[in-house]
Amino acid sequence: MFKSSAIAASIHALIIIEGSRAFSTTKSSSPTSCSSDRREFVERLSKAGASLSGAGIFPHVSSADVDVEAFEKAGMVSMPMGVSGQAGKAKPVTGVVLRDGSEVSRDSRSGNVVAEILVGRDNQTPILASFQSPWSVAKGGLFGVETRDAASGDGAFLTVVPAKGSTLDGLSNSFFVDSLFSKTGRFSFYGTPTDIRVKRNQLEPNGQYRYLEILFSNLSQSTQAEIPRTAIVSATIIQDSVIMLVSSSTTNRFKKGQGEAVRQTAESFRVALAPKTGMAIRAKERI
Repeated sequence: MFKSSAIAASIHALIIIEGSRAFSTTKSSSPTSCSSDRREFVERLSKAGASLSGAGIFPHVSSADVDVEAFEKAGMVSMPMGVSGQAGKAKPVTGVVLRDGSEVSRDSRSGNVVAEILVGRDNQTPILASFQSPWSVAKGGLFGVETRDAASGDGAFLTVVPAKGSTLDGLSNSFFVDSLFSKTGRFSFYGTPTDIRVKRNQLEPNGQYRYLEILFSNLSQSTQAEIPRTAIVSATIIQDSVIMLVSSSTTNRFKKGQGEAVRQTAESFRVALAPKTGMAIRAKERI
């Protein structure tokens, strides 16, 4: 059963409350001051979940929970997206466009991740996407908005695709499968996944978020073996764009307890329109 996260609701409320304060500008506000306000707002928001984490609401995952040796024997390399693994590879297509002047931030205490991205027609609608993750922000030119554990491969990433006029409940299971497992998708870095099956599919009572549990097999870089994997997908629609957070781990780890962190990460996902500022709306240059 999928349950709405109380943490996610808190984050959503903080976005609206803090945003109205941080982004309130006068006609005399300069672009520089607006940019500073936005950065300060995102930093405050990324730290907002610290007290909730300290209260035990968000699960703690320690490095001791990661059995690196076992994963290497199972076919996972210690750094599947490391320098050696990235050589000659094209960047996965996730559809995520960061707003110029923004950065993906994560508070190390609460695990709260915040990113300002552009969606909609011609990427002219800035939104704030937030979620709570036990994994660090992935660095490097191949990553968009993503957190991951380099040793185990557990992680979560954002992806955006056009809704083409469809409603959230009107999207078929095949829409999600085709979007997430295309040849240029994030899971196809070493080959297109196989044995894909949608196990669960549920729409929130308010109709704003949809959750799917998807099973599939992913190709290992080191052994070329197929490794079963389980993903929890949280999806919503803004400005005719389907924004998804995809949280996953190997099925073996999912069944042995990691499934709770994977599921809670997905269920914490929330998006909201970014407060208006005097800053120009333009895409951040891709490196």
